[in-house]
Amino acid sequence: MLKRLLKRIFGIKTETSVDVSAPAREEFNTVPHAQSIQVVEQTPNYPIPVEDIQDVEDPECRTQYVQCANTSGLHNMAYHEWGDPNNQNVLICVHGLTRRGSDFNVLAKAMSDRYRVICPDVVGRGDSDWLPNPMLYGIPQYVADMVTLIARLGVEKVDWFGTSMGGLIGIFLASQEHSPIRRMILNDVGPKIESAALKRLGDYVGKPLRFETKKDGLLYLNKICAPFGDFTPQQWKDYNGPHLIKDGSEWILHYDPDISKPFAAVTVATAVMGEMMTWKAYDAIQADMLVVRGGDSDLLSAKTVADMCHRNPRARSIEIPGVGHAPAFITPEQVSLAREFYS
Repeated sequence: MLKRLLKRIFGIKTETSVDVSAPAREEFNTVPHAQSIQVVEQTPNYPIPVEDIQDVEDPECRTQYVQCANTSGLHNMAYHEWGDPNNQNVLICVHGLTRRGSDFNVLAKAMSDRYRVICPDVVGRGDSDWLPNPMLYGIPQYVADMVTLIARLGVEKVDWFGTSMGGLIGIFLASQEHSPIRRMILNDVGPKIESAALKRLGDYVGKPLRFETKKDGLLYLNKICAPFGDFTPQQWKDYNGPHLIKDGSEWILHYDPDISKPFAAVTVATAVMGEMMTWKAYDAIQADMLVVRGGDSDLLSAKTVADMCHRNPRARSIEIPGVGHAPAFITPEQVSLAREFYS
């Protein structure tokens, strides 16, 4: 039953008005070949890195791998670890749709005095393997991988920080009987996803872009990540730099473009059912939750947040003004917010 329930979860990324965003989803398959592009500065006031640099690995971070199962075989999922490896107090931070565990470098370092912080690259992203069957890119597989990861860590309970897709994974894992999640931050995500966000995602997710220089790739990423907040050029480099890898003489995004294919398969019926099932899972959560909303978010509405707090007494919420989808938690104020909740 859980498998059937979870199988539809990608439908939560479309609401009843899914037909509004259908053309955007179809765009995923209309790019006939990879595009090599030169990005030019169109917004002079935008905080943009201006030189190619090598990303320097933080000596405090350890990257490891766990072998997970899928219906086509086995795959390795990378995870980045901070703090004392013997600490039984574990915080798992899970990223959004096209992102990777490095998004949490600042937060992980700040929390490593209290926690063993684990930041996985969800399969198909970052240093993790790509799946041979792209239709397996969905919440059922991601939840199964996280269960395997937690078993590898050898702990019975964890705290959870989930941004966007990472929050959806957390919702379904936390809804299960005997769930290991005891406290959870849902960062700008809930059971209902607004159609405006789907259209925005459809503008870029899965397009096999290629960049002549790393600078061009950073310009592109910084632009689509602008709603995350106002950062310094160095912060943008640190945040988006790991999302680009060298491929021959060009640079590409560090995820499998085929993660977009499940979106193309979504129908109105599965979208509606997916939202219903996500609400059902959310209502069953027994963990304490903090729902964080970016004040300008196009993905999580204020009404949905109010509904979440009304339907589950374990939830409270906070809104971060001047930020869209999704707060990056690399500023001192946002990091302090997380530290307070997990204290």
